[in-house]
Amino acid sequence: MTRMFKGLGKVFIRSCLLLMAGWATIAILYSNLPAFLRPWFAAIFGFASLVVLLWKFNDRRARWGFLAGFAVVLVYWLLMPPSNNRDWQPDLATLAWAKIAGNTVTVNNIRNCDYQSETDFTCHYYDKSFDLAKLKGVDFYLVYWGSAKIAHTMMSFDFEGQGNICFSIETRKEKGEDYSTVKGFFRQYEIIYVVADERDVVRLRTNYRENGKGEDVYLYRLNTTPEMARKIFISYLNEVNRLKEQPEWYNALTGNCTTSIRQHTMPYNPNARFDWRLIVNGYIDEMLYERGAIDTRLAFVELKKLSYINPKSKAADKVESFSQLIRVGLPNADQ
Repeated sequence: MTRMFKGLGKVFIRSCLLLMAGWATIAILYSNLPAFLRPWFAAIFGFASLVVLLWKFNDRRARWGFLAGFAVVLVYWLLMPPSNNRDWQPDLATLAWAKIAGNTVTVNNIRNCDYQSETDFTCHYYDKSFDLAKLKGVDFYLVYWGSAKIAHTMMSFDFEGQGNICFSIETRKEKGEDYSTVKGFFRQYEIIYVVADERDVVRLRTNYRENGKGEDVYLYRLNTTPEMARKIFISYLNEVNRLKEQPEWYNALTGNCTTSIRQHTMPYNPNARFDWRLIVNGYIDEMLYERGAIDTRLAFVELKKLSYINPKSKAADKVESFSQLIRVGLPNADQ
């Protein structure tokens, strides 16, 4: 029995070390070393790790050598600096910022791109002042772009008589760069808070993504008090201002669109305990329903059906009253 447990322990330790070796190899491949060196260094580290962990595992010096090599890669990776100065895609090149003076908030560089297609667009920006006393509601967008298990999330703040302002937390990509889930774990993208008109970030997803077929977008009104809504809004703006001065890496697991939302809502939400659906976030609306954070007067299936806004968004398209039109008939939209 003792031998069996010792054997299982060795297998577990070796498996963990192999995972560490795999992570470090990919981290080298996606590091900021000169491009021609990355595959060579990654191959050398990966091959040496396999030799140690599969054939030289009983050699203590070899194991310590592997751990030292892993530590060097980890420290180098952790010290890779994010930047706001890259050749960004045009829709991600301009950062928003805000000035807060009492109850008046002025948001600068609100994005409102004019789209002909997903890749053919002209970016426009405007500045706008909002009265915090008129913040009457917070809305939550759930956007399915592929698997039903994973979605993109956005938050929109509704100011009575002053319109909506939407926040989409995204990867900040350079020109010619596409999104990769694997790269999202390895400090390849900075994080950006896109502060936008709903005619931009919503219409892009319903009307122009996937060759005009659109992504599936659901809109829910959150059950929040005006006081909580104001605190969350200010929290968002503080982060927008911070990122303008101090760029930060995006992380597909710990620093993404959904975990960042939790960061802003958790201090003011008594039901902010962790839930697996914060990771597999395609089901996050079910979690919100169970916690009473969205309208529960209807069965969840019916609520989700009524919250689907693609047809209304396509019909409204470039109309100035876009935000009002996509909310017609939504549960809780009048509150």
